[in-house]
Amino acid sequence: MGKTFAMLEAAHEQLEAGVDVVIGWVETHGRRETEALVEGLERLPPRPVEYQETVLKEFDLDAALKRRPTLILMDELAHTNAPGSRHPKRWQDVMELLDAGIEVYTTVNVQHLESLNDVVTQITGIPVHETVPDSVLEQADELELVDIPPDDLIRRLKEGKVYVPEQAEQAIQNFFRKGNLTALRELALRRTADRVDAEMQVYRRDHAVPRVWPAGETIMVCVNPTPRARKLIRTARRMAAGLHGKWIAAYVQTPEHARRPESERDQVVRALRLAEQLGAETVTLTGHRVSQEILSYARAKNVSKILVGKPVRSRWKELLFGSVVADLVRQSGEIDIYVITGEAGKSRPMTERILRRSSAWPAYAKAGLVVALSTLVAWWMQPTFARTNIVMIYLLGVVFVASRWGRGPSILASILSVAAFDFFLFPRT
Repeated sequence: MGKTFAMLEAAHEQLEAGVDVVIGWVETHGRRETEALVEGLERLPPRPVEYQETVLKEFDLDAALKRRPTLILMDELAHTNAPGSRHPKRWQDVMELLDAGIEVYTTVNVQHLESLNDVVTQITGIPVHETVPDSVLEQADELELVDIPPDDLIRRLKEGKVYVPEQAEQAIQNFFRKGNLTALRELALRRTADRVDAEMQVYRRDHAVPRVWPAGETIMVCVNPTPRARKLIRTARRMAAGLHGKWIAAYVQTPEHARRPESERDQVVRALRLAEQLGAETVTLTGHRVSQEILSYARAKNVSKILVGKPVRSRWKELLFGSVVADLVRQSGEIDIYVITGEAGKSRPMTERILRRSSAWPAYAKAGLVVALSTLVAWWMQPTFARTNIVMIYLLGVVFVASRWGRGPSILASILSVAAFDFFLFPRT
């Protein structure tokens, strides 16, 4: 692709700016244009290494540390050093140079990144054994993509501008087929785009930028505990694919979540699992207001579009209890809100939701026990405390029951507390 050529050009720019530049290692592969750029740059002599009755040439790390330039060029970051070297991999040499305060220009092909190793093998059918940990790339202060179309690279290979003719023909027949090159090119572009996106997120955070920057499409789909969630996720996947954007599946876990039926909680788990299978980033948020948590996270992630399910509750219920969709539309600002129709599903009647037993039977027995203990404490306090203070004992008991066992037991505790106070502590005439 011309990585070494680009690195040498950048080195000459630094040299002209007065920077102390040294070539630690460079692979020209006999290319005249590349060898011409080596001229004028100081080059460290290679270190001879005897291996199996042959003498190999390797980068001399000790000589580089002794010379201590401001900037050193280290071609082929994924290279495996000869046996007997201080480090088995060249990227480890680079890390030692960085620890010594020496800046490094280096080159690496996308297929050598550790996290992409399995993907590259699946695409090309050829395993790549020399890899570089992603953490090394993530430490780079600057990342530059050197890219050309696959047809141009194949032409360069045939012209002998990448490898010698014998190696070039073998490469074209195996690893460097046009389909492989197109897929590898996409991997490189996406990895670089992820790096740029991360840098933009850091800038927005450091400069407290509250508004969404629509530099790229990021879609968020709001998962709800209904069968409609799966259709929402599929719709978001199609939209993200059409816009060539990232997408996120988010669920907000409110205090009510633990009291939902197990079937509804399972709907959420299945929906998030489907989103992961389709390539989404999934997240579970916690909070009391769904719309507030969704919008806060969306702005932090620079989300440009939010997908939500069409509400199925009647209008009077929305007026009485509020609507997540209405809150999102009203407060979204620069974020687009898409309301998607899903499977109709069944909305439980209001009376059923209020009267449905929300806790197991033992919780109700424990609520009665708390009221009994509150009565004993109140009985003991009666001679010296006013009734208004005694009432607080029952209120504390009800609050404790509500926080531990939910709505149903707390309602029972309230009724029993009134009855106990009236029967045991209220004076009779």
